[in-house]
Amino acid sequence: MSAVSRVARSESFNSAAAQYAANRPSYPPALLDAVEELTGQPLAGSRVADVGAGTGIATVLLRERGADVVAVEPGGGMAAQFRRALPGVPLVRGDGNALPLPDASCDLITYAQSWHWTDTERSVPEALRVLRPDGALALWWNISALDVPWIAAQDERLARFCGAEPSPAARPDDTRAVRIAGLSGLRVARRQVRWSRTVPLETHLANIGSHSALLVLDRARSRAFLADEHTRLREDFPDGTVEETYLVDLLVATRS
Repeated sequence: MSAVSRVARSESFNSAAAQYAANRPSYPPALLDAVEELTGQPLAGSRVADVGAGTGIATVLLRERGADVVAVEPGGGMAAQFRRALPGVPLVRGDGNALPLPDASCDLITYAQSWHWTDTERSVPEALRVLRPDGALALWWNISALDVPWIAAQDERLARFCGAEPSPAARPDDTRAVRIAGLSGLRVARRQVRWSRTVPLETHLANIGSHSALLVLDRARSRAFLADEHTRLREDFPDGTVEETYLVDLLVATRS
């Protein structure tokens, strides 16, 4: 991805913040259980920075576990949607490459679906600066379960439409995952949590349409693609509902 397209894709969410908030999947309780297990600390009472907080999907879950959360979000549209949904939660504008937070001020820094937008040569040192000595960095992503045939087929169609390579069926092993995430030199534990949600077909397609790969394309072309997907999936799922299956890939990093 070029620097220009990377910026364009990261900023594309601001025009679709309401769509993102309404249709993107959340995360299962087992994910938060795994974060507590791998950090060795309860979320309740922890000072947490949720970076790239977007519309607050992960922030809500962290607060429900009793964490004291400050959200960090660079995008104006996403921040506005966050404030409408969570008016009582502190939110500061900024990103992981230059965190607007004091030194040693957090027990945990989380990146839900957002670490890949950072420059790890900057974001890793920034996380270590803001974390307390025994603090942890937790990164996670909802990844479509490509062992489900209809999901894999849709992933291939989407990749062709966007001019990209289909997602690999096999996920990187632990060593490669750590290297890709830029966390070499830290102590990293990895956990994968499988889960699913059943949603109306329209919600599924609105979720797909909120991804940056589609948001940066011509809107008429994207709408046409999603209309074709609606016709195709309605044949496969005549009751108008689909089960989206995900594998949450979690990495928890601490100082060695």
